[in-house]
Amino acid sequence: MKRDIRRTMMFLNAQKASLVKDPYVYGADCVILDLEDAVSASEKDSARIHLYHTLKSRDYGDTEVWVRVNDVYSDLFVEDVRAAVAGGADGIRIPMTETRDHVIKTEAEIEKAEKDFGREVGSTMIMAALESPLGVLNAYEIASASKRMMGIALSAGDFRRTMHAQTTATGEELFTARGMIAMAARAAGIMCFDTVYTDLDNIEGLRRETELIKNLGYDGKSVVNPRQIEIIHDVFTPSEKDIREAEHIVLAVEESKKKGIGVMVVDGKMVDIAHVEGARRNLKLAKVAGKYKGDLA
Repeated sequence: MKRDIRRTMMFLNAQKASLVKDPYVYGADCVILDLEDAVSASEKDSARIHLYHTLKSRDYGDTEVWVRVNDVYSDLFVEDVRAAVAGGADGIRIPMTETRDHVIKTEAEIEKAEKDFGREVGSTMIMAALESPLGVLNAYEIASASKRMMGIALSAGDFRRTMHAQTTATGEELFTARGMIAMAARAAGIMCFDTVYTDLDNIEGLRRETELIKNLGYDGKSVVNPRQIEIIHDVFTPSEKDIREAEHIVLAVEESKKKGIGVMVVDGKMVDIAHVEGARRNLKLAKVAGKYKGDLA
């Protein structure tokens, strides 16, 4: 199932039956079944076969299902893509994406697989992980390389390694990359996602980092543990005050358009048509969280 709200993307080892049989119970918006880092080299083939049967046999409901394949230029890549497409995955996540050629090659293999396995051509989405300085510098050309592109995502482990950077509690070593990725995604009209938070017991640290990336304009965050989902969703859920304000803005702008008025005052603040997109997004986030029942989202 394809979604337009993606607050959380939870990584799961595609080979582990106990992890992939019913991950939707945790409530993540998306799951990423991993054929790359989580699977040892000797188990790649069996993991791929298990992935295919999982996709064909499990009903994930309204949880969007992605597959992280192995490197585009590895001898595993083509079969990874074919298994994911044949199984019916919603999208393919490309690791270590550094140029638009990575996207173009992935798109070509997806299209071949869609034709071979009777899936609608163009139905499989692409997300690119940016994990190196070159990938971040090429973020816009990657983000705009294909109509299938749903989003780009920062992957911080390899990014820090390739930058020779140190991990800090405040994430200052990632600040430039986070800003560049967010701008590239918005310029290309796609989504952007933040890296995983690996200090699993530090709930307040996760909350602060999620608030930071939300303020930067990110759509969601990768997750490695189900305990992190509720915290991230809570940060992305508008308050009652934000919901009422969003309703007032949408209604006021619609009414003013009928009267030919471009700028108005709503709840003591000057607003115009530019505020409507953010207001509707807040209403969509509230609706997904079960806090809004109206029809203005």
